[in-house]
Amino acid sequence: MAKQTTPESRSVRLLKVGEQVRHILSELLMRQVVHDDVLRSHTVSVTEVRMSPDLQHASVFVKALLGEDEEIVLKALRTNTAFFQREVAQRLRLKFAPKVKFLPDESFDMATRIESLLADPKVKRDLGEA
Repeated sequence: MAKQTTPESRSVRLLKVGEQVRHILSELLMRQVVHDDVLRSHTVSVTEVRMSPDLQHASVFVKALLGEDEEIVLKALRTNTAFFQREVAQRLRLKFAPKVKFLPDESFDMATRIESLLADPKVKRDLGEA
């Protein structure tokens, strides 16, 4: 059985390092330091960074503004992964530089889906709000 990781079960150090990585990546994207036309033409938000327990891997959850061209933006980020890893390594000064993996953030889509389900008249009736 796979062990499920929740924010409460992660150590404070993992959360702090993840937040530092998020700030570094957000700053790089905001200042448009990357020499990539796709990343310069899109606004990308780094919503969360989850570090592995050994701080060797960083799962970076990103969302393009308004969700447009998400696949193109992800491809551009993945193409420039080496640049991002080098910048994170230089700024963090950890023993090992974490391997960065960019993933789409689907939490906003999930929240929208839940809101639409709760707005359904049948659900409102069952909840006693109709």
